[in-house]
Amino acid sequence: MMETEQTKLIPALEVHNLTASYKNRPVLWDVDFSLPQGTITGIIGPNVAGKTTLLKAIMGLIPTNSGYVKMFGSPLKKVRDRISYVPQRETVDWDFPASVFDVVLMGRYHRGKLWGPIGLQNKEIAWRALEQAGIKELADRQIGQLSGGQRQRVFIARALARQADLFIMDEPFAGVDAASETAILALLKELKKAGKTIVIVHHDLHTAGTFFDWIVLLNTRLISAGPKEKTFTAKNLGEAYGSQLTIFSEVTRMIMEEAHPVREKSLEDRA
Repeated sequence: MMETEQTKLIPALEVHNLTASYKNRPVLWDVDFSLPQGTITGIIGPNVAGKTTLLKAIMGLIPTNSGYVKMFGSPLKKVRDRISYVPQRETVDWDFPASVFDVVLMGRYHRGKLWGPIGLQNKEIAWRALEQAGIKELADRQIGQLSGGQRQRVFIARALARQADLFIMDEPFAGVDAASETAILALLKELKKAGKTIVIVHHDLHTAGTFFDWIVLLNTRLISAGPKEKTFTAKNLGEAYGSQLTIFSEVTRMIMEEAHPVREKSLEDRA
């Protein structure tokens, strides 16, 4: 289908009045925002703010109390082939006897039958995805033998093999080294140049200001959503994080001075 200017104006993601609860306690409360196509958006907020819950609700993986979600103007079930979801690495059984290539090839299963021959064309697409993610040399490696950064790139390669238009990722930078972080960010920017939309749950305020075009600031309810210049402000961060923001006082100072945030040191860096 030929893309027109009108189709480009349709939001990649719309979340309308979404409420979700866990054991009768609201985890998301009346969350409402929309994101344009061709952007990289960060969903940020304090711990237990509902960020992962929001992604799961968007993907229909958990029940909601109210509200609805649209992607490219349609419900998920009508555009599922255009969506790729990358969960947290902790949700995967890394002892499963599968190779890197096997996992990436799973990204093609939505294009054919779940069981049976996958086809040469699908295998070629999977190989290209491995190459894009910079892990072609790991194709035969068992997934449990990979480092944190390599595992994350396998997930992204699987998403690339899906050939989606909207990528929804839960903390793809968590637990990766600086080199992997740089490689992943470069890959996401290439996807953006190709017109793709990326939505990422992110925990590091020090890098959020440089990683993302748009930001959704969340703490059970929506604090703010929009271009980072309007959303990623000391006032909004204070409302989202409250007393926790004292931990990020340097971030607040840089925002107020309109400086660029710096990358937070990992635990390995501090050792």
